[in-house]
Amino acid sequence: MPFVSDQIKKKPSSLRLRIISALVLAPLVLGAVYWGGWPFNILIGLMVLILTSEWARMVGKRPGWMLLGLFYITFSCWAIWRLRMDPEWGRLMMFWLLAVVWGADIGGFVFGLNLGGPKLAARISPNKTWSGFLGGTLTSAVCGWAVVAYALNTPDHQIGWRIAALSAAIAVISQAGDLFESWIKRRFDVKDSGTIIPGHGGLFDRVDGLVAAALVTAFISLSAEGNVLTWLS
Repeated sequence: MPFVSDQIKKKPSSLRLRIISALVLAPLVLGAVYWGGWPFNILIGLMVLILTSEWARMVGKRPGWMLLGLFYITFSCWAIWRLRMDPEWGRLMMFWLLAVVWGADIGGFVFGLNLGGPKLAARISPNKTWSGFLGGTLTSAVCGWAVVAYALNTPDHQIGWRIAALSAAIAVISQAGDLFESWIKRRFDVKDSGTIIPGHGGLFDRVDGLVAAALVTAFISLSAEGNVLTWLS
């Protein structure tokens, strides 16, 4: 999920394919999140299977790396499932988390492409810049705040800067997850995690930020003995 567009080096048809794939998949994901239950359970089950397969492909089925991947994928997908299973706050939590992660991706792309500047981690992912990182974090803060404010801006819930700050913090985690996958691919000389999504590559290439962000969000929520949004709003 690049911050500086490597799309400028690709054919316009490739970019169009990426957009079409996103327009097809995003409603399916949002629908599963909205309905919860068996549609969401199927989504999570497919994620575990596909991500495990792609991880094995990236690391060449090396036992130690496979064990690391199994732990990371299993607990991250469990975290996503656990957040959604909250009967009162689960749906909002997932919509907020998706807004934060997608905001980081889109904001990073736009700011990085238009502003450029110093590289964020040139040895890991040469396309990423500090302008993309900061722009993505800012976009996530706004998007996360907007989703919660739209849902909860009532006399009982005054949505303020704390939600925006949490959104920005989780955006940093999301971008760290992106860098982690980029490091794995560079470590094993792999371009994409897979080919399952036309124009995008593998599923891991699309959800690397989400799995990291969900893992940290679930940990915070469990540590707070509730839902993180309840004590920030």
